[in-house]
Amino acid sequence: MTILFNEIVYGPVHSRRMGTSLGVNLLPYDGKLCSFDCIYCECGFNKDFRTKTKLPDRELVKAALEDRLKSLREEEAKLDVITFAGNGEPTLHPEFDKIIDDSIALRNRYYPHTGISVLSNGMHLSKKTVFNALQKVDHPILKLDSAFDETVRIIDRPNTPTYGVARQVARYKQFQGNFILQTMFLKGTFEGKIIDNTTEEEIFAWLELIRELKPREVMIYTIDRETPAKGLQKASAEVLKKIAEQVEELGIKTNVAL
Repeated sequence: MTILFNEIVYGPVHSRRMGTSLGVNLLPYDGKLCSFDCIYCECGFNKDFRTKTKLPDRELVKAALEDRLKSLREEEAKLDVITFAGNGEPTLHPEFDKIIDDSIALRNRYYPHTGISVLSNGMHLSKKTVFNALQKVDHPILKLDSAFDETVRIIDRPNTPTYGVARQVARYKQFQGNFILQTMFLKGTFEGKIIDNTTEEEIFAWLELIRELKPREVMIYTIDRETPAKGLQKASAEVLKKIAEQVEELGIKTNVAL
């Protein structure tokens, strides 16, 4: 079943990778807006969830987040992280940088020991405002599902023909290692093409990029919910653990979501 988040602030929910997470959706409540169109996305394919609904403005996001943080504090609820994700790519919001500033101030007031995370495909780092905002959050989590352009085009389906892994790697290098790299591992078929980013060739090339980027942490995970593309399969726990061991041999912390 496709999952769309119909509120600006939702949860807290339990995240496999981050613990107790309060979600923030900067995208339409009744549709999806993303510069990727991943075949595994729990929100479905972009074409199936187009909408003319406007994005929530900065003041609305601020009010919704403050209201939820106030009530959670009154309940003395545990909160590990505030996570910007939702129905697509959060950095597409034109006020993303200002919303991050507001959110940091609210976090500091109500939950000073809680982290702020952003799940991003990293495509919009050429915008200085996006890059600067991501540098301010505790956990900038940036996607890289393969070292090969062809594999990324099958799995992530970026909406621009100019997308390239080399360009993404150059953008990620701007963080000087102060970011978390996230990769989805899976197998299967899509539109007649075989998909498997767990092969020896894929993992070797991916590890070389990890060695080059030196992120402070690597998150690896596999399919957990229904996917819009049929014919996809999870990577096994054994495979994920083996990949994690290879990352840890590079001296990099690894988080495996099973």
